Amino acid sequence: MHRVGVVGATGAVGRELLGVLEKREFPCEAPLLFGSKGGQTVESGKWGPLDVSPFSVEGVSGLDVVFLAASGDFAKEYADKIAAVVKTCVVDNSSALRLRDDVPLVVPEVNGHLCKGAKLIANPNCTTAIAIMALAPIFAAFGLRKVVVSTYQAASGAGAAGMRELRDGITPALQNIKDDGCFEGASTAEVFAHPLPFNVVPHIDKFQANGYTKEEMKVTWETKKILGFDPKGDDGPKVSCTAVRIPTLRAHSEAITVETEKPCPAAACLDVLSDAPGLTVKDDPGDNLYPMPLTATGAFDVEVGRVRQNIVFGENGLDLFVCGDQLLRGAALNAVLIAEKALS
Repeated sequence: MHRVGVVGATGAVGRELLGVLEKREFPCEAPLLFGSKGGQTVESGKWGPLDVSPFSVEGVSGLDVVFLAASGDFAKEYADKIAAVVKTCVVDNSSALRLRDDVPLVVPEVNGHLCKGAKLIANPNCTTAIAIMALAPIFAAFGLRKVVVSTYQAASGAGAAGMRELRDGITPALQNIKDDGCFEGASTAEVFAHPLPFNVVPHIDKFQANGYTKEEMKVTWETKKILGFDPKGDDGPKVSCTAVRIPTLRAHSEAITVETEKPCPAAACLDVLSDAPGLTVKDDPGDNLYPMPLTATGAFDVEVGRVRQNIVFGENGLDLFVCGDQLLRGAALNAVLIAEKALS
């Protein structure tokens, strides 16, 4: 039985990690939980209530796997120190280490071989992790020249605080709607740039000098790195993203357009996607079957559908739609799959 630690155990991702460890029957003793301060308790199904201890490097010494569900600043300060004292590996969920040359950025179904022998492994951005599940098999079968992603990202991307702000803002927003559909009265937002109920916000993370947000550039850089290219180099597919926050609680959706190197008939692409691990094809428009947050929430697989020939790129182009649970495939599930690879 392995010894496991979770740092940041009281947050949304930390709690999801416990659930995934249990559902996948990860061979471990009751995980040790750590937070910025002790005295809290987190409920788990298999192990009952688990106490949260104050974090210290000494506290995780000798563990087989440590999951970091903390901030990027925490990872920058402690990830290497923790990796020096654990027996197997540290899996970091923040963005701090993803582009470091010496840290593999892993989606296990795509490049899980990089886990072997690695002491420190980075979990990708949630949007990237969901998109790459469909992009990687297309890349392997047909090659990729260009990728354009438009996202519809749930409040869960901003953690428990984001989901809470959306829930708490719905009733006041309803009370402010006039009969003509306009709003009266001011709404407030703290987690998001603008109020999210009955709104979409094309702004996630900080704007960069090139006009993209950092969230959008993460998709560009991380997609290239996972596919084996220099994340900021000129080789590999060109990747562009527009990231938009929408008023759903969980599961990110993404409309993806690709230009491939080889002709990619939609039917052949569907066959490729049907054989890919971690994907569930939902593609029957005549029966109203396609990916949606309502059906992807709580599911381990990423849903893919609406696969069709792109009328701009022709036989070398595809449009598709994906949806995946941000807290699972985009965070906790991917992290546990990394640990399974590292320990195998």
